[in-house]
Amino acid sequence: MKIGVLSGGGDAPGINAVIRAVVRHGIKSYNYDMIGIKDGWSGLITGSFVSLNLDIISGILPKGGSILGTSRTNPFKTKDGPQKVLNNTKKQGIDAIVVIGGDDTLTVASKMGDLGLKVVAVPKTIDNDLVGTDYTFGFNTAVSIATQALDRLHTTAEAHHRIMIIEVMGRYTGWIALQSGIAGGADVILIPEKPFDIDQVCKYIQQRKNRGKTFSLIVVAEGSKPKDGKEVCYGSCKDEFGHPRLGGIGYYLGREIEKKLDMETRVVILGHLQRGGTPTAYDRILATRYGKAAMDLINQQKYGLMVTLKGKEIKSTPLKTILGKRKTVDLELYELAEIFFG
Repeated sequence: MKIGVLSGGGDAPGINAVIRAVVRHGIKSYNYDMIGIKDGWSGLITGSFVSLNLDIISGILPKGGSILGTSRTNPFKTKDGPQKVLNNTKKQGIDAIVVIGGDDTLTVASKMGDLGLKVVAVPKTIDNDLVGTDYTFGFNTAVSIATQALDRLHTTAEAHHRIMIIEVMGRYTGWIALQSGIAGGADVILIPEKPFDIDQVCKYIQQRKNRGKTFSLIVVAEGSKPKDGKEVCYGSCKDEFGHPRLGGIGYYLGREIEKKLDMETRVVILGHLQRGGTPTAYDRILATRYGKAAMDLINQQKYGLMVTLKGKEIKSTPLKTILGKRKTVDLELYELAEIFFG
């Protein structure tokens, strides 16, 4: 059999660990021919492929990004896109494909599965908002990076008596903001699931000031919004899946706080720093387990499934049961965080 592998959507630390496990397990355990599909679904539309062997994947375990490249291409937004995908898959002699991606990439995988493409999915998003799995790889690394940033900002905030606002990724959910905020000792954490009251935010800061604390740390997810308001967008363009480019809520907060309080604010937007670089040990192991499990499903000819983590076990779930849904943060964990606000 010839098995393809692609990564779509935003990059996440651990993609290469998945590719490594898929290729190594496919070759050594099942004697499959392995082929890489370049730049996500775009590679299947244009017919861009590369043969994968043990030498090519050697040394990629700790590397960030994706050796195959990635894109946010939606074949269903391209003229004859789905048919081109099917034609190039057949022309290349690919029997099944491991699709590494988040909700958008996996939605395409499910739709292409309905058209006859044999797919097995691996969940990927640093936002950790895919339902059906406890954790997605890349999330642990993103939280670690945000926590390290908070540790560094704490010292400069204290030295300069400033309010430091750190904006992290999280379009619809606040998993990164919440966990890094708790780990980094943030004084306020704002998430998309709970629209915030700017007066309450200022109240927390004032409470600290009344206790002699002349600085504060605020973590805000990019998709957070004020009550009776809307998300802040960076520009007006949207990707092929209709998502606006969010960003700038940190600066909005900074301006509003300075209007209400006589305190200087500074804003740090971590942005793509959260996506890049070396994955943590946890993400390397999880990604490796996912890759191995995906190849086992293909060997069993079980398609249309996504590998998942449930507790300590790797399981699988039908793609159709998880798409279009979103795993929001554990509000009990947010209640824990609120104890330390102000």
